Amino acid sequence: MATSSTDVHKTVPVEVSSVSDGEVRTLAIAPNGNVMDDGLQRGIKNRHLVMISFGSVVGASIWYGVGFAVAYSGPVGALICFFVTGVDVFFVMQCLGEMSTLCPIQGAFIELAGRFVDEALAFSLGWNYWYLWVTNIAGDFNASSAARSSWGTGPTRSRRMLGQIPPPSFVGSEIDAAKILLWWAFYQTTTLLGAVVWGEMEFYLACWKLLCILGGFLCAILLNTGAIGGDYVGFRYWSDPGPIANGVNGFGQCFLLAAVYYCGTEMLAITAAESKNPTRDLTKAIKNTFWRILIIFMGLVFFAGILVPSNNPDLLTAETKSGKSPWTIAFAEAGVPAMGNVVNVVLITAQLSSMNSALYVASRSLVSLASTGRAPKFFAKTTKNGTPLNALVLSNALARLAMLNYKAAWAVIGIIHIRFRKAWKAQGNRVEDLPYKAMWYPYGTIWVIFINIFLVFIAGYASFVGGFHAVDFVINYICIAVFVVLFVGWKIIKRTKMVPLMEIDLVTGRRDGLLRQMDLEEGEKTHLAWYVKAKRFVFS
Repeated sequence: MATSSTDVHKTVPVEVSSVSDGEVRTLAIAPNGNVMDDGLQRGIKNRHLVMISFGSVVGASIWYGVGFAVAYSGPVGALICFFVTGVDVFFVMQCLGEMSTLCPIQGAFIELAGRFVDEALAFSLGWNYWYLWVTNIAGDFNASSAARSSWGTGPTRSRRMLGQIPPPSFVGSEIDAAKILLWWAFYQTTTLLGAVVWGEMEFYLACWKLLCILGGFLCAILLNTGAIGGDYVGFRYWSDPGPIANGVNGFGQCFLLAAVYYCGTEMLAITAAESKNPTRDLTKAIKNTFWRILIIFMGLVFFAGILVPSNNPDLLTAETKSGKSPWTIAFAEAGVPAMGNVVNVVLITAQLSSMNSALYVASRSLVSLASTGRAPKFFAKTTKNGTPLNALVLSNALARLAMLNYKAAWAVIGIIHIRFRKAWKAQGNRVEDLPYKAMWYPYGTIWVIFINIFLVFIAGYASFVGGFHAVDFVINYICIAVFVVLFVGWKIIKRTKMVPLMEIDLVTGRRDGLLRQMDLEEGEKTHLAWYVKAKRFVFS
């Protein structure tokens, strides 16, 4: 039975900073010893955070998606696009780190948008962000079914054996609805096990995914140098057909793709509400995770660019609607096409992690909306172990009906951060007192706002090339209209206004006392086994 209360647990008084300084708030303790905070269980550990943020971003489609980047922008053009977008994400994480370590609350930047800027902004951003992740779930259903179909029988089997898997947005009638239903049931079951079990699953799945990527790097080196296949390639394809392809349109498509793949790094802020010690663990995760993701993405794009030429007809493009992974193409040309089966194994296992992460973020976003009255209260209810059952079921059920642009969310995060900093100083606080300070403020934050607004508008550049394409224009820019309608509609109905700097709430949601208690408990654990110390060294 679902419940939004915490009276099913034993309770202990824990000092927590709230609206009034010194207020003592009674928090519940779950049977496993974790704190129950606003209906959610604080059971996600530091090692979970590090691998969750990595696993949620590096999805199955990256293995053939980097081929799309190389095909559209060339090997060097793709590297430039992924690097520039990576810098954007770095500063997005700086913004989030500064705010989320101070206020580790449900909904993270969704809730903070209403508190620091305008209630209407939180409403519009929250529904758009939830819709974004429902879209990702829909894509994951299709990708899971497509990957599983790669070992099907019939005349198309040989084509699929080589990893020629259509991307989620292009999958058509060949996908069996029954298979999608099976994946739906599987993912629904795993996500209902609770945040602690989910965190453990994500940790080990992400570790496996990391091993697969390192193996992919090694295979690319062996293929490129001729150790497999006997043909030394080197940087041949950087000269012919060249380092850059398709000019401005190619850059526009590749920037869009890079933003798609980096999307998900911001979910670290969402996990703050269920982190054991967000101030400590989020700081570590934000500092370390970005560089790991950047190296992995840049590495995958780099190796894809030296494995196949950008004009290879087997690469994924919008015209072909399906394509092969650069690794699959290289293995086939090296005389070992059976390695395409290995690619399919990697795709399916990678999908397990990214799907669970998408369901997690979608459900927690909906819980935040419901808790603040921006969605029906029904979706704020949680089970005894802190699982938002109703929000999970709805998000999973609507997964195949959604489509949204997500780049606007990153731009809004920059706006929220500027408002937060101004309010922090206006109310007499020192920047030095923040648990985490964003690097290069305000320049990094301004960059976040500028580059993401730029990405929103360049997304539909292709609809103007070679004449105006009305359908493409609507598909690429409908998200802007939806965002504006939600914002203006809520503002008119609720008569909201921008929150004055001196009235911005910088206290509610802080867990200073709780976090000090957790730090003391951690400090008492001085005698740790060697393997625990080694694990913490690797995953921190």
